[in-house]
Amino acid sequence: MDPLEGETTSASIEYEPVSVKDVLVEMKDTAELLIDLSYSAVLHRSEELATEVLRLEERMDVLELRARMSLLMAARKPADAEQLAPVLGIVGAADGISDAAGDIAKIVLEDMGLPEAMRAALPDAAGTLVRGVVAAGSPYAGRTLKDIDLESETGVRVIALRRGNEWLLNPGPNTRVEADDVALLRGPDSSISEVYETLTGENYEAPTVEASDIDDLERAVDTIIHMKDFSELAVDLAYSSVLFDSEELAEEVRNLEVEVDAMQSRFEAWTLRAAADASDPVVLRGLIQLGNSTERISDTAIEISEGVLRDIDVHPVVQLAVQESDEIITRVVVEEGSDLDDTAVTAGVPDADSMMSVIAIRRPGEGWLLVADADAELRGGDVLISKGTRTAAADFQVLATA
Repeated sequence: MDPLEGETTSASIEYEPVSVKDVLVEMKDTAELLIDLSYSAVLHRSEELATEVLRLEERMDVLELRARMSLLMAARKPADAEQLAPVLGIVGAADGISDAAGDIAKIVLEDMGLPEAMRAALPDAAGTLVRGVVAAGSPYAGRTLKDIDLESETGVRVIALRRGNEWLLNPGPNTRVEADDVALLRGPDSSISEVYETLTGENYEAPTVEASDIDDLERAVDTIIHMKDFSELAVDLAYSSVLFDSEELAEEVRNLEVEVDAMQSRFEAWTLRAAADASDPVVLRGLIQLGNSTERISDTAIEISEGVLRDIDVHPVVQLAVQESDEIITRVVVEEGSDLDDTAVTAGVPDADSMMSVIAIRRPGEGWLLVADADAELRGGDVLISKGTRTAAADFQVLATA
């Protein structure tokens, strides 16, 4: 049975005046949620989460058409076409992420098979994300997120709500939770079960997994987790390169894409070796699809930043759309003798007077290090990819300068 049976999946869409900025913001938010949801669907073997991915993928198709219609209407002279061409690339990239996420969801919906080692590794990669329907008698029903104060009390965040066919992405403090809403929750394992049960009135059952004893399979799984993290980072960097019209950030996107391509080659080799020792090699089908889809997400990042790489002026509507974020991602180079030189980084937090969080380090001659995977010590020459507020980013640049 089609998981979306009974819903309109190919409704007619006619042009109507819409804000291109608003459509681009929603496409960006939807793309980021799709990556999150699709990997969580695999982790939990959850057909419900996988079905939500397909619902969002359908929504993305509608957004893409509306964006293309509006952009075509906006191009009136050659200069407009030149500036808007990269925007079409951004629109296509968001749709590409959507398609890749849909293919990941189909690993679950089509029961392609996935080794247990994959599910054992994904909790660290995807965190805990669950889907629940708000019960009529839930203490949360009819209250705003500010009133519930869920995140500060429990660490659990409502990352999206679906009300019928309407999606509320990145709900704010004044968003009201209603009975029968489909809520997507992310938070620590220690709190998620209690919040889920309060929200839905049902018991929460955490997924159980077993590790694999096949070394090559463990290496393949390890590699694909890094591919996922690097691909997500590449997408974040690509949007930031557009926001700041930064060729340096766009070049880092290209560096990451090259790294992900190399990882995919290693992943394919280890997966083929693992097939010889697996009792049922068919369970590797889903793993192969997961690898291909993850690499496609990395490719879309290049499409987002292509206009910057080609030195085409960023259209103002794109900058306005990408600016709809409280956090920014920056690139700084640690100079020898600066305050960051020889500074320890623990769980992404540098031992310095800064509110920036280091996401990744590119060390010339040695490659990339995702700081979430290991503690590190900064050295002169390191290229840091960090996240934080605009004010903190300016201060961080000063610390990196000798």
